[in-house]
Amino acid sequence: MILRERGGAYGSGVEGSGTEGNGVEVFMLRRSSTMEFAPRMMVFPGGGVDQRDADLSLPWAGPSPAEWGRLLIADEATARELVVAAVREVFEECGVLLAGPDVDSVVGDVSGPAWQAERESLLSHELSLAQMLIGRGLVLRSDLLRVRGHWITPEFEPKRYDTRIFAALLPPGQIADDKTSEADHADWTDPARLLEDYASGAAQMLPPTVVCVEQVAAAASAAEFLATEVHMEPITPVLTQADGAVVMRCTLPWSGHLPLSGV
Repeated sequence: MILRERGGAYGSGVEGSGTEGNGVEVFMLRRSSTMEFAPRMMVFPGGGVDQRDADLSLPWAGPSPAEWGRLLIADEATARELVVAAVREVFEECGVLLAGPDVDSVVGDVSGPAWQAERESLLSHELSLAQMLIGRGLVLRSDLLRVRGHWITPEFEPKRYDTRIFAALLPPGQIADDKTSEADHADWTDPARLLEDYASGAAQMLPPTVVCVEQVAAAASAAEFLATEVHMEPITPVLTQADGAVVMRCTLPWSGHLPLSGV
């Protein structure tokens, strides 16, 4: 989840809808109808771990992979791959790069032609994130990420995913764009309006996305959302009977009060 305060206070991006709500917007994609998994669904930028995300030469700043392992309830190697994959996928899918020259700074506008060429090389696997950062003299800023959840696809799904969800604030001067080929729409989104569209059937989302969007909608600011502690026990939705219908339910590992709209 890439977040910004309403009006782009921490950077600029694709023009949003301008709807009213709280002070937080989240950048979201609508997956193309031709996608095998979750077509037409509203999703956050992201994707799978690549084997080169384990490259130990990747320049790293912020909490160590071992510290991330404790947060993610994972071994150190897996934690490294998950964090690197999150940073790489966000850059590939919406052009936001969570990296900088050192631990105290973040790279600015990365929308120019040279950056776009490297982004395409990442997508085609001609270039790894480690190679790109080393070539640019940058370090991955793991401290800019916050972990927000761990979801596992329901057992009845033919294709299953074990997914961690991260969040970060849009770095100053950077622009989230809609240049990914996996989506037919990408934009800054008012979470409250998206939940209304979901309730009316105008927008589609998977359960993890619904819960995360509800959490963003409940936050007064991006800073508040990022500071909220999250319990990382994995969540797996299950099918159950309710009022004569088959519905999907989630048992959340925290004692929260967020409604699970339509889930």
